[in-house]
Amino acid sequence: MEFCYVITLISSQDEAKKIAHALVDKNLAACVNIIQGVTSVYKWKDTVQEDSEFMVWAKTKKSIFEEVKKEIRQNHSYELPAIIMLDITDGLPEFLKWIDENTIESSGDA
Repeated sequence: MEFCYVITLISSQDEAKKIAHALVDKNLAACVNIIQGVTSVYKWKDTVQEDSEFMVWAKTKKSIFEEVKKEIRQNHSYELPAIIMLDITDGLPEFLKWIDENTIESSGDA
């Protein structure tokens, strides 16, 4: 079993909580952490922007990344949301088992 974090940035706490609850309620993530106070400086449509955002970290399985990505995309207000996956290469076995037990199996059709 391979595990990962799925990370995205969101403009409001309400939207971050909405996405977090959707992922956990649908067993697409065992846990979602919302980190406030992120300042993002980026280029969008040839203009440098600066915004306050919320960083969302979802603990899940690599095998359901496409389903997680789809759920985030459906609930995200950004035209082009940052949705990335980072591998969890090792961890406390009991913790990884907990992630496994609290997430769905891949449907295979995502």
